[in-house]
Amino acid sequence: MYEAAAGRQSIAIAGDVLLTRRLAVFREPAYLRLRELLHAAGARFCNLEASVHRYLSSPHAQRQGGGTYMTTEPELIEDLKWLGVNLLACGSSHADDYGWAGVLETIEHLDRAGMVHAGSGRHLAESRAPAFLDTPTGRVGLVAANTQFNPGARAGEQRGDTAGHPGVNGIRHRTEYVLDAERLADLRRVGQAIGLEAGEERSRNLGEPGRGEASAERYEFLGHRFVAGDKPAVRSFANASDLRENMRQIATARAMADHVVASLHNHEQGGPTLLTATKRSEVEDPADFAIDYAHQAIEAGADVFAGHGPQVPLAVEVYHGKPVFHGIGTFIFQLETLRYLPAEAYERYDLDERATPADFIQARYAGDTRGHTADRQQWEQLFAVCDFAGGELAEVRLYPLELGFGQPRSQRGRPLLAEGEAAERIIGRVARLSRKYGTQIDFRDGIGVIR
Repeated sequence: MYEAAAGRQSIAIAGDVLLTRRLAVFREPAYLRLRELLHAAGARFCNLEASVHRYLSSPHAQRQGGGTYMTTEPELIEDLKWLGVNLLACGSSHADDYGWAGVLETIEHLDRAGMVHAGSGRHLAESRAPAFLDTPTGRVGLVAANTQFNPGARAGEQRGDTAGHPGVNGIRHRTEYVLDAERLADLRRVGQAIGLEAGEERSRNLGEPGRGEASAERYEFLGHRFVAGDKPAVRSFANASDLRENMRQIATARAMADHVVASLHNHEQGGPTLLTATKRSEVEDPADFAIDYAHQAIEAGADVFAGHGPQVPLAVEVYHGKPVFHGIGTFIFQLETLRYLPAEAYERYDLDERATPADFIQARYAGDTRGHTADRQQWEQLFAVCDFAGGELAEVRLYPLELGFGQPRSQRGRPLLAEGEAAERIIGRVARLSRKYGTQIDFRDGIGVIR
């Protein structure tokens, strides 16, 4: 009998990887132990937040790229493999920082390195298609999607008379802001006073798509949709076609693999804290449509749902007996040690052609007094190991990580297993967020355990 017939599999789930430095040269015990834990799993997943290419090579930056234009040099993929990663989502919000050429180079370098990857492609069908990893204990499928992408970054669909174009498996979505009737009327009066309503009417007369008639219950204002309701709230909805086609791919992976991972890179947030939080890390829920996507992915056949993008760990849910990571956080956070950046990055901070990457980092983070580098929570992370037996979930272990908050730029960003108070703080926060889903996380021997 095949070993895979026993239904045993161990799947490690880590978050976003922003990789700019070597990994294989270090030897801290807490780092090497992390590597051992990863290698003990059959499938080891993470999400690559970069374009893989050589600096100063053919890809050109596109003007609407990410806050930091992320480059991972090709040889660093070998270091990622050394650490243990063998299953990669690569259709993230930074996938097209260097345009369609960067997407194609990333695919080429990952293929050359023998890295199994999903989430981007030469056209939409390829970007949606599952990738498959063969392990001694069975075949693991991956379908990877992304909700945070620049205009033109979503891969183009093939037609009989036209080719598609490279890009990511983008999930389109829309957001509605709920206001009571009085506030909605106030907003409408503002729109009338400054000519926005007249502009909307001109667009409708031109036949522009998506310009429905305004009503007492709905109002378009500066590119946002406001609707009437009892109290202020934010609601979001995925594009029905994108949702349907991605569920079809997950079902395909289910039919062709022993276990399936569904991945969603998502920056969109929701829940009550979205209305009051002053830091991104203080928002405790993903957007409504991302939660719905996770549930539908499990129903379509995924064994694990890996959500990432919020840059801090969020709740863990066990849905229909399958683990759902609403936010698995960040795994490697080396966005400050890029060797080169394009002119477009410097222009955002009014830096001239003599500026260096160090000047850019100083301008963006103001000497570690704002942004990512000033927020401890973004440097306290985790990764998970999901054990299956007989095809059913047996246990989830959450391993807390420290990424070097407060350490020099040349050192921080690489994960070490956390211990003591830091470990308890990291697991405690995720346990608190998970209770709303009925998930019990026990803190045992320095890690979180779900059974």
